[in-house]
Amino acid sequence: MAFPSTTPDGSETLVADTSALINLNATGHADRILGAFPHRVVAVDTVIAELDMGRRTGRGDADAVEAWVRAGRVEVVTLDPAGLDQFERLVFGAAVDTLDDGEATTLAYAAQAGAIAIIDERKATRIARQTMTSVALITTVDLLAHAAVEEAMGGARLADAVHRALTQARMRVFEHNMPWIIALIGEDRAASCISLPRGTPQATAKR
Repeated sequence: MAFPSTTPDGSETLVADTSALINLNATGHADRILGAFPHRVVAVDTVIAELDMGRRTGRGDADAVEAWVRAGRVEVVTLDPAGLDQFERLVFGAAVDTLDDGEATTLAYAAQAGAIAIIDERKATRIARQTMTSVALITTVDLLAHAAVEEAMGGARLADAVHRALTQARMRVFEHNMPWIIALIGEDRAASCISLPRGTPQATAKR
C-alpha cells in the first residue's frame, strides 16, 4: 500500500494536539496503535486540560488519555521559557493569525523540543508553515498510515479503525491523504464520511 507521506524513523518525539488524541481514541485501538509506533508520543499539559473540559459534556477522551499516560503510551510535558515565548506569539494578535491554546502549545513544544507536531487543523498548519518552518508537521492520518501501525493492526482492522475516527470524531483529512484513505476504506464508506474533503471526486461521487 502506498502511503501519502511518511514520518522519520528513529527516536523522534511526536507531540499530539487535542484533535489528534480525540481521533486516536475514536479508532477504538489507540493502545495498539501507540504501542506499535516507534516514536515517543507526548502531549502538552494545556492539551490535557482541554480534554478535561470535555468531561462536562460526557466525553470520555480525557479518561482514555489518562489511561494511556498511566500505561506509558503518552507522556505529559510542559513548556519551558522559550516555549512559552513562542506560545505567546501564537495566541496574541489578529484572529486570522492566532491559534487556540492547545494548538499553540503543541506547536510551541514542537519548536522547543525539536519534535514532530501532529496537527490536523488547516489554520494551524498554515501558520506553522509560514512562521515556524523548522517544525515538522504530520496529520493523524499520516500517523495511522505508518507501516508499523498497519503491520500491528492488519488491513481490515485498520480500515475499521480509520472509519470510526472519520465518523465518530470527524477526523479531518487533507487532500494529500485522500488516496490512502480511499484505498484503505473503499469508495462506498468514504462517500458516507462528511469529514472528508468535498472537492475530492471519490469522496463526493455517492453523496
